[in-house]
Amino acid sequence: MPLHMIKVCVGCDTVEELVAWKAETVGAGAPWTLRTRQTPKRAAEMVEGGSLYRVFKGVILCRQRILDVATVGEGANVRCEVTLDEAVVRVAPTPRRAFQGWRYLEPKDAPADLAQDIAGDIPPDLARQLRELGAW
Repeated sequence: MPLHMIKVCVGCDTVEELVAWKAETVGAGAPWTLRTRQTPKRAAEMVEGGSLYRVFKGVILCRQRILDVATVGEGANVRCEVTLDEAVVRVAPTPRRAFQGWRYLEPKDAPADLAQDIAGDIPPDLARQLRELGAW
């Protein structure tokens, strides 16, 4: 059973901003790598079908499949690099309280993917309001 990771997206308010930032900073075709201080002890479970879920302004909005988790560097410079799939999948907007770093996310707690035709047409604020009302 895959295990997911959840992380707050700092510096971007929308999924579109995150994708634009990656294109500007790293460039197209380059691997999408997330760097963290701590290597997950359950990394093998995350590589077997897990995803990174991102929280924007207190709401989970998207996910990316985790391709690899590796520890790099030595001594005081040791870090973890999580290689992600290029495809950013929108998920049902789900509220999430603020936290630092990253956390594990069990599959039963992960929000469902949105259909591609729906995800692009609805503004994130409207989607959040619909979710809060139970209409979505």
